[in-house]
Amino acid sequence: MNPNESCGFYLKQLHDALEKDANNALRSQDITMAQMGALLYLVERPGHEASMKELEKFMRIAQSTTAGIVSRLERKGFVSAFGSPDDKRIKMVRITPEGEAICRDSLQHMTETEDRLLKGFTDVERTVFQELLKKSCDNMK
Repeated sequence: MNPNESCGFYLKQLHDALEKDANNALRSQDITMAQMGALLYLVERPGHEASMKELEKFMRIAQSTTAGIVSRLERKGFVSAFGSPDDKRIKMVRITPEGEAICRDSLQHMTETEDRLLKGFTDVERTVFQELLKKSCDNMK
């Protein structure tokens, strides 16, 4: 197999292009793609909050990396971190109204980027592509 024609090669090319595009768009808001991923996760959660452990698992990153992301988001006023009312050993993170506003602003860019990514796809191809990507992600868990 030619390594430059493997699925991994093309996925890496897509990832790099999407990450560069996202980071360029987010730069004006002083936020990174990883930080935005955390905010988007929180905004969809019940109560707009999650434990640090849940955030770590969702993002598939180390506890120390999660703590760094949350710390930077907290300094920017996009999240608040606090001890769980049920168990103070559990650190919780809640998105703030300012964090929610950043998410709303970013959704437009995400929609435009996805439209560019799928340009020329039929509706059926879009559905199949998304299903295949999801299946591939599930395979790697």
